[in-house]
Amino acid sequence: MLCSHWRSLRRRRKETRVRAQVAAPLALPPPPSPQDGGTKRPGLRALKKMGLTEDEDVRAMLRGSRLCKIRSQKWQKERLYRLQEDGLSVWFQRRIRHAPSQHIFFVQHIEAVREGHQSEGLRRFGGAFEPERCLTIAFKGRRKNLDLVAPTAEEAQRWVRGLAKLRACLDAMSQRERLDHWIHSYLHRADSDQDNKMSFKEIKSLLRMVNVDMNDMYAYRLFKECDHSNNKRLEGTEIEEFLRQLLKRPELEEIFHRYSGEDRVLSAPELLEFLKDQGEDGATLAHAQQLIQNYELNETAKQHQLMTLDGFMMYLLSPEGDALDPAHTCVFQDMDQPLAHYFISSSHNTYLTDSQIGGPSSTEAYVRAFAQGCRCVELDCWEGPGGEPIIYHGHTLTSKILFQDVVQAVRDHAFTLSPYPVILSLENHCGLEQQAVMAHHLRTILGDMLVTQALDSQNPEELPSPEQLKGRVLVKGKKLPAARSEDGRILSDREEEDEEEEEEGVEAAEQRRQAKQISPELSTLAVYCCATRLRNLCPVPAPTQPCQVSSLSERKAKKLAREEGNSFVRHNTRQLTRVYPLGLRMNSANYSPQEMWNSGCQLVALNFQTPGYEMDLNAGRFLINGQCGYVLKPACLRRPDTNFDPESPGPPRTTLTIQVLTAQQLPKLNAEKPNSIVDPLVRVEIHGVPADCARKETNYVLNNGFNPRWGQTLQFQLRVPELVLVRFVVEDYDTTSPNDFVGQFTLPFDSLKQGYRHIHLLSKDGASLSPATLFVHIHIQRS
Repeated sequence: MLCSHWRSLRRRRKETRVRAQVAAPLALPPPPSPQDGGTKRPGLRALKKMGLTEDEDVRAMLRGSRLCKIRSQKWQKERLYRLQEDGLSVWFQRRIRHAPSQHIFFVQHIEAVREGHQSEGLRRFGGAFEPERCLTIAFKGRRKNLDLVAPTAEEAQRWVRGLAKLRACLDAMSQRERLDHWIHSYLHRADSDQDNKMSFKEIKSLLRMVNVDMNDMYAYRLFKECDHSNNKRLEGTEIEEFLRQLLKRPELEEIFHRYSGEDRVLSAPELLEFLKDQGEDGATLAHAQQLIQNYELNETAKQHQLMTLDGFMMYLLSPEGDALDPAHTCVFQDMDQPLAHYFISSSHNTYLTDSQIGGPSSTEAYVRAFAQGCRCVELDCWEGPGGEPIIYHGHTLTSKILFQDVVQAVRDHAFTLSPYPVILSLENHCGLEQQAVMAHHLRTILGDMLVTQALDSQNPEELPSPEQLKGRVLVKGKKLPAARSEDGRILSDREEEDEEEEEEGVEAAEQRRQAKQISPELSTLAVYCCATRLRNLCPVPAPTQPCQVSSLSERKAKKLAREEGNSFVRHNTRQLTRVYPLGLRMNSANYSPQEMWNSGCQLVALNFQTPGYEMDLNAGRFLINGQCGYVLKPACLRRPDTNFDPESPGPPRTTLTIQVLTAQQLPKLNAEKPNSIVDPLVRVEIHGVPADCARKETNYVLNNGFNPRWGQTLQFQLRVPELVLVRFVVEDYDTTSPNDFVGQFTLPFDSLKQGYRHIHLLSKDGASLSPATLFVHIHIQRS
């Protein structure tokens, strides 16, 4: 008995010693020494962490290459491109000197790097150059492709391979590593004389660069506390100490100490207690121990199953600490239900890269839509010269592209992100002859991808499922009656004739006559998506016609939702409905898709080329389920006998409470003005049925985009939480003009995790703003 007591006492003393050893805060990696290249070459330190300092491809990129930029047949200019030493950005030469931020692009904003003539620009204008020397850098958001030609095939390959390695390393970086990378790049820029030392003036410059206007007296006191050598310069470990003070997270320390107690380390049982308070379903001691192994940085702590403050921060900044449930980032929903049971990511006027009046049309717009998870794209087909159909926005100044080029883009890019079916929504203005050409191109280019007949195992009473149609392309178009399929004929029921005229204006009589005809070759390709005009809604389920698809303008869809709410919902449990923007939106503006989703409309088509809150909602809706473009509708929108009406949803069932705590490293809105510091506020928006829609915001914090603190609580009552999207928005407050957008993140309510969570902000066009985050506490109470 006595021996057992002494063994227990020795174990506790040993654990106390271990805890004391690991409780001290871990040091940030120190600034590089002159032997490593000094602060003059901080990127080499970053590349060393990536394991790429000796990589021949990356070294060649650091030296730079003279690449020919291709814009048109005549505009082909040689420019110098060079990887910057941060390993995160590429500097490029311009004929006219611009602001520094206009001479770089960031590796994290690259969507894809394509070899050869794999872009519309190089296919049209790069024919004189060997494909082996050509590459295309495609960007996320609205930035145009960069079509380049290298002097040799080997130099082109160096850039292709080098960018691939850098992107892979960047994807593998933790949030803490990104933050370290980010702060040291600013440190290098602030060190104006590049002497590996920081004066107080340079420290003030650093603070403005990272978006904080710190009080001079406080900043100087912090500077003096770190200046142990008393030479009015910070260097080496002094800079490290200053950065550690700058990057402190008092709110995280407070939470950590609440669970760790006086010894300032978390044991696995203490971490488990935190996880349970977070609302982590099924948290176990084994899970807590695994988190320590995954995120703890101190090897001694890890060996003794202890977590330090740094490990705790790593965990909360990881995907497991996100507001978005990590389990929802892969395909987790049932994909074996009929197509009508899903929201399907859909694009309107997909071919446009700008407005619908005079903007350019491009096959690249289809590639970008597919890269964003779009599964239904639109093709406006018109009579073209030489017997070849063309695609453009009719009777406008938009440029024209060949129908067959678009079909080839579908073949090459439709399934790069998602394996689930793609719907080609044809708006057909061609005569019979060119319709036959369209059908020929669809069959010959798409081959076995194209659905040309009903699946053998398919129940005729319902649509097939996304799983059954994996890798397949469906055509949405007009269908000839079975008895009259031998020859083209004038249809008596033109799909949404009044809607189309509202969108496009009155056409010439001959063009109208041609548009009302359908060729048998094209008719046979409309298998599961037969375009049909929606005349009225039946209050009780009518005989099932699952293959009929109706196209409605946003105005008509809103009218049906308001006046025939439940009947419209029931209609959408059986058949697909496509909704498109009014033609009066000349600048290609969007409408709110939420109103259409509330009624169960599946194909809610938006102008993907136009950023704004509408596209944020679309991205948020399809953020989950592997971003595959298909999201299962709530049960109330799938049952044929449902009584759900979005206009009469019933009483509140759920309370959502969000405490907005802090933000970290918000971007500067004007990088060229050092004294321009944001005054951030946070707004939380609820998008759902009309009775749930709400928005509330915090106060603004003056002159601090680096680590603003609010500590304000916002509360919302929800009636139909399964339809709700939650949008977090950060704005720069302005007393005399509308607030400026800083960043946002939108996600479905049902994918929201409770507890202390980080929200990783996105730019207006959906690109990452890393390392910018919000830190919040989320509580959900269901009645």
